[in-house]
Amino acid sequence: MATDMALSGKSIVSMADLSADHIRQVLSTAAMMKEISEREVKKAPTLRGRTVINFFAEPSTRTRTSFEIAGKRLSADVINISASGSSLSKGETLKDMAANLQAMKPDLMVVRSPHSGVPHLLSNWMACPVINAGDGRHEHPTQALLDLMTIHERREDLEGLKVTILGDILNSRVARSNMIGMARLGMEVTACGPATMLPTNIGQMVAHHTTDVAEAVRGADVVMALRIQKERLEGCKFPNLREYSRYFGLTAAHMKHASPQAIVLHPGPINQGVEISPDVVEGPWSVILNQVTNGVAVRMAALYLLLGGAQPEA
Repeated sequence: MATDMALSGKSIVSMADLSADHIRQVLSTAAMMKEISEREVKKAPTLRGRTVINFFAEPSTRTRTSFEIAGKRLSADVINISASGSSLSKGETLKDMAANLQAMKPDLMVVRSPHSGVPHLLSNWMACPVINAGDGRHEHPTQALLDLMTIHERREDLEGLKVTILGDILNSRVARSNMIGMARLGMEVTACGPATMLPTNIGQMVAHHTTDVAEAVRGADVVMALRIQKERLEGCKFPNLREYSRYFGLTAAHMKHASPQAIVLHPGPINQGVEISPDVVEGPWSVILNQVTNGVAVRMAALYLLLGGAQPEA
């Protein structure tokens, strides 16, 4: 595997940090990294001697686990830190924490925070590359990359594909990152959700937007359902969950009007029966578990490219 050094030493805080060529580079590298996870011995010495710090100040299952697995499969030394287990809980400032971690000479830092902008600040304060693993309502770039990889596995040509993103778009960092990445690759995005859950500038973010699920899904090649971000809601945006599910939940009946080759994505965690029905989660359209598998490959690719990894050995 020849290493293109274009991303070496850089941070990925936003999908806006990545050009269309960068995105394609990550996806092609991830496809090769996926092979490592299919071996009997899931290990390559590519990042041996490199130290990766995973700092997660917000709960996570898929993202945190996949970043840890990604680092270890490439033989990096992976250190996990939580906010409650750090000196932030004792009153230390974020900047002081960054200075102390930098003094330990890490090679890369992965950051998840409930506060928008924290990865950006750390990328300015740390000498090593920083990867944003989700910050508040802002962005979640590696989730968008794994979503694009999952779509690309089913549809080789991404340009012109019709994508519907459905649900709590106002509070979704996943939606924001996907909208940027999909636009970079020439995909046509429609946003759909309650009017109270669409950003006021949604018309500047996507090609189309609507509050009608049937209209949004009709003819779509890709449908992405989003959960309600209860932890980021400010005030009541809809009457109750039953009403939300009735008017904005994705069902098999909706999917019958999508493209014949349509696929359904969900970044997780899933609230079945609310934003998506069980028959869609378990139906022929679902590639949700493929997303989880591809999350490891994409994060391996990101670590590899940002750290300028050496040739993986067989």
